[in-house]
Amino acid sequence: MTGMRLVRGPVAAIRAYMAHPDPLVALANVVALLVASNQPFYPLYLYFLVSERIEPSFYTFLSTPFFLAVPALARINTLAGRALLPLAGIGNTILCAWLFGVQSAVEIFLIPCAVLALLLFRPRERLVGLAVAGFAFLAFLFLHGRYGAPVVAYDPVQYHALVRLNAMSAAALTCFVALAFSNLLAAAEASRKPAADRDG
Repeated sequence: MTGMRLVRGPVAAIRAYMAHPDPLVALANVVALLVASNQPFYPLYLYFLVSERIEPSFYTFLSTPFFLAVPALARINTLAGRALLPLAGIGNTILCAWLFGVQSAVEIFLIPCAVLALLLFRPRERLVGLAVAGFAFLAFLFLHGRYGAPVVAYDPVQYHALVRLNAMSAAALTCFVALAFSNLLAAAEASRKPAADRDG
């Protein structure tokens, strides 16, 4: 019983930290903490799936505080909190492209960043979303091929494994965001239906 309480305490604290009455902010909070919680495992994925040369991956932890700060910033300013999530993702992707090289296909993470930028903002905030999404596209257009030699270089077989890891991770993140947004739309439709029934 004591062990369960020890587990429930931190879980409850995390849920309270993620919670927000604005569903778009709540979605951003969930995604931000999901990414932050997964980052410590990235060196392990590299070690077991790609190569023992994982030292540069520890630099990716520089972005972790920004992901963790999304819910806190959203409590102060919901627009800034939502914008911080894709911006932190874009920054982390640029860092990883410099560390591992464009051969790693890590720039594919710019796709879920752009998707988040387009989904997290309401029509009246559309300019902010377009600006952040545009930043993701510009990061690829202007930086691709201009990073220079990567901090760590792998052989073709290892790069193939790294490409597969990054592609699967980016695809999984994009699917999670799409599913979460679909659930958000379904909840909004369900809440409107009783009101429509009463009006009828």
